[in-house]
Amino acid sequence: MAFALREPEHFTYGDILRSPDEVPMELIDGQVILMAPPSTRHQWIIGELYLQFGNFLRGKKCRAFQAPFGVRLFEQKEDTPDDVDTLVEPDLTVVCDASKIDRRGCRGAPDLVAEILSPSTARRDRLVKRELYEAAGVREYWIVDPDRESVQVYLLRDGTYLPPQTYTKDTPVPSEVLPGFAADLSTVFPEDLP
Repeated sequence: MAFALREPEHFTYGDILRSPDEVPMELIDGQVILMAPPSTRHQWIIGELYLQFGNFLRGKKCRAFQAPFGVRLFEQKEDTPDDVDTLVEPDLTVVCDASKIDRRGCRGAPDLVAEILSPSTARRDRLVKRELYEAAGVREYWIVDPDRESVQVYLLRDGTYLPPQTYTKDTPVPSEVLPGFAADLSTVFPEDLP
């Protein structure tokens, strides 16, 4: 990435937009994080979740987006790309306020995000991103664990996430943000996938 050699090493969304490289990356507090290509299992899981969310939301005001979809968690309306130093790409993003959606993704906190754990992202998803989503005001955060075939759901109350509820393959995962929706994990975690 051409701009990574510039000093000081605090980058902005503007730097990413000006970069000639098209490398998957996130930006957390001005630090660039390169993203490894997802596994087959990861892609299946996110695809299946996206189908379930998308089908449920058809004709409703909320919209579901599958990665890559840039979320500028703390961007304000008057900010320029050079003012933004945090950009994440959740595996699944649900936005219910259409004014937050623009041609580059989402400006501000989405209503729900889901991250699928992988060996290279598990620590960041469980700690760093959970804290970012909490601070930004993401109302519902799903952590999907392919190894345990489970989903942990964090709900925001008074600016803080409650201890998570854990769901397994045998139990549909309800969403507080989307009343009436429940993800069917039996199709999310099929037996025959590597």
